[in-house]
Amino acid sequence: MTSLEDTLKKWAEPASNSEEEKCDNALKMIRKAIDNSNTLSDYTIQLIPKGSYHNNTNVRLNSDVDIAVKLTDVFFPQYPEGKSAEDYNNSSASYTFQQYRNDVDNAIVDLFGLEYVEFGDKSIKISSNSYRVDADAVPCFEHRRYSNGGSYIKGTEFIGRYSGERVKNFPEQHYTNGVNKNKHTSMRYKKVVRILKRLKYKMIDDGYDFDTISSFLIECLVWNVPNSYFNNYTISEDVEKSLSYLIVQTSKYENCSEWGEVSELLYLFRDFRKFTLMEANTFLNKAYEYLF
Repeated sequence: MTSLEDTLKKWAEPASNSEEEKCDNALKMIRKAIDNSNTLSDYTIQLIPKGSYHNNTNVRLNSDVDIAVKLTDVFFPQYPEGKSAEDYNNSSASYTFQQYRNDVDNAIVDLFGLEYVEFGDKSIKISSNSYRVDADAVPCFEHRRYSNGGSYIKGTEFIGRYSGERVKNFPEQHYTNGVNKNKHTSMRYKKVVRILKRLKYKMIDDGYDFDTISSFLIECLVWNVPNSYFNNYTISEDVEKSLSYLIVQTSKYENCSEWGEVSELLYLFRDFRKFTLMEANTFLNKAYEYLF
């Protein structure tokens, strides 16, 4: 009979090399589509891998790869209270976000073919084949969060195709912070993330309803566990202590109101979210009961 420790060690493993290669191929194909476009060749466009694939917390075969297709020549600004574009010598651009997204749409369809493309609210979904995995290409402008002194933090921002929702993200800071925490926990941070992701899928297979518990939420929850809770004698202890800490802290809003996403540039439990604090706490409690 397989022990819990053996099971969790297996769940902690990253995606296979062959799966990583397919993800890399999807990234290269999106770059080729952008480079082939006569319209987009006039602009500077940065491809930023993000999500579970890039952050090395992917746990499912044939998982999709998320790519931010960021135009850096035009940006969406966020100014401090009382400040405006004039204070930073910024002016409006003639190239709109809707025009840019349409140009990216056309570039991807030209390369992949319309039968392999679906236009979602946030992304352009590209179907997989034997060479690449499913890919979500997200056209976005650069986001700039300005300080009073004139410096700014770079991120991404886009407008939903159908919803009109504006979404800001900081994928590069997310990646860097995750790598650093993993190093400071002897590579245990991402192992615990993968374990809880696989546990969620196992529990869903067993009939639990965790539709609002995203992989991103799990990664952010484990991010907020202090480093001292990792590096125990066994990985089982790491998981048990992490879950115990998270259960207590998420039982009251005041305990975790200051928690951030992994980027530490957006709050985790503030503003509108698809998940609630109660749903997160329920998942954590059920996960603990399931394992221990």
